[in-house]
Amino acid sequence: MDLGLKGKVAVVLAASKGLGRASATALATEGASVTIGSRDQQHLARTAQEIQQETGSRVLPVPTDVTKAEDTAAIIAATIREFGHLDILVNNAGGPPPGNFEHFDDAHWQAAFELNLLSAVRLIRLALPHMRQAGSGRIINIVSTSVKQPIDGLLLSNAIRPGVIGLAKTLSTELAPENITVNNVCPGTFYTDRIREGTRLKHLLAQGMSEEEALRDLARDIPMRRIGKPEELGALVSFLASQQASYITGTTIQVDGGAIRGLY
Repeated sequence: MDLGLKGKVAVVLAASKGLGRASATALATEGASVTIGSRDQQHLARTAQEIQQETGSRVLPVPTDVTKAEDTAAIIAATIREFGHLDILVNNAGGPPPGNFEHFDDAHWQAAFELNLLSAVRLIRLALPHMRQAGSGRIINIVSTSVKQPIDGLLLSNAIRPGVIGLAKTLSTELAPENITVNNVCPGTFYTDRIREGTRLKHLLAQGMSEEEALRDLARDIPMRRIGKPEELGALVSFLASQQASYITGTTIQVDGGAIRGLY
């Protein structure tokens, strides 16, 4: 299936590795030019080179800390200078630290707000004029299954990330007449650095399990009985960015192997 992304330009945040990288790769594979942002400049440059070699599409690395207003402005400006227009924005950021209510002071709450909600507000605000000029656009927010089912020990994520859903739902109505769609993607458990370097996997390996056995144990509560591959999330992102998804807006879709059991 041709997703109609050839000639499109995308910005993908937190894209030096993990789900952001998978999303950028999926878009580039479909022929889009992609700007990728991340705080790790060296890793980001290497990722851009690898995606470009793998896909043949143009990839521009721009070091970006999404909690800094000047960085969000810089990545959008660099994209316009390099490619001339902007069609797709993929908001993505790491989650705030785990912990319970007593663990967090005002500074923690403010940092979580800036990381996971205000960053999306700023980037959408910056991208919208260019999408309007193009006559259409795609805004895709990578959030968390915590917006559908709170996760024990992740209070900040449980409280802050639903704000992105409210923002997206409201914007989807406001922007629909302009052919700009706004959707959310909720990753479940994926085999990324967060899993590979996590204490739970290390604990299982220390007990003598093989990595394959340990990963099966981590997936025991997932109906599909396995952990997701990042490219499986990237496939949904590229579809939501496509011409075929032009009538899909205001949705929040989990990619989790069936882990969330709720009806909505």
